[in-house]
Formats: sequence, C-alpha cells, structure tokens
Amino acid sequence: MKPERIAKPSFAVIGKLGSTEDGPGFVQRLWADANAHFEEIGGLALRGENGLPIGIWGAMSDFSGAFQPWEENFSRGLYLAGVETSTDAAPPAGWTKWILPGWECLKFERTGPDSFPEALKYLRENDIPLAGAVQDFTDPAEGKEYMLFPVRRL
Repeated sequence: MKPERIAKPSFAVIGKLGSTEDGPGFVQRLWADANAHFEEIGGLALRGENGLPIGIWGAMSDFSGAFQPWEENFSRGLYLAGVETSTDAAPPAGWTKWILPGWECLKFERTGPDSFPEALKYLRENDIPLAGAVQDFTDPAEGKEYMLFPVRRL
C-alpha cells in the first residue's frame, strides 16, 4: 500500500454533522440523511467539467473542532457527511459548514475494511506522525474512495 503525497488547500464542506456520542451506526445514519436531502445543497456543490461534484467528504475532527485526530485510538470524534462547496457558501437550515485547513496529505485508496489499519501501519513503519484528523474522500469522477492522512499543515 503506497500512498500518493498531495497538497490539499483549505476547503469547505457542507453536510450533516454527528459524533461518536450519537451511538453505533451514526455515520451511516448521517449519510442516509445527507443523501435523502441532497437536493437542499446540490446547487452549492463545487463541480468539475463533467458536472459531477468535485468531492464527497466524510470530514472528521476531534471534539474541540480543531481538526485534530479522533481521540481514544480513533474511536471518538466529530463527523460531517457532505459535499465540497465554496468557502462563502451558506449552509441551509439543518446543515453545517466546516472550513478545513490546508494540509499536505498521504492519500490512500480505500480498498476494503483493512485499509485504515494498513494505512496506520504504513505511517508507523515510516515514522510519519499525523498533523490532523484523517478525512474520507470520494471522487465522483473516478468512483473511488480515499483516506487522506494529514502530515503537515499548509
């Protein structure tokens, strides 16, 4: 599993917000809610030349909102299920907007349930510390899912 090193400048995501304190399955419930009401934010999504959104995000942060890694061995934190928008877009009622900082990231393709622990193992073996919370990213143009591991703030 060899990651790609990328620079991701600061960006905005509008989505449905929840936390691990909402109980098991909260991420799936957030996505179900976001997908069921996508028409409310679809017009705010940044889109590529193909007309598709440029990014679907499972944005994450620690409970302080500082975009640090989830706490207690990646088991406690905040999650925003949404779409990439312009930083000046206003979220409709019931939606939350985060402006995430820019990072240099290691981008790992999500290929199965072992992808996250394998990526953590890669970071450990290569003595690479995390500089922020891991972000889930789906590229609609490719139809692929990725995990972005911030290694340095831009």
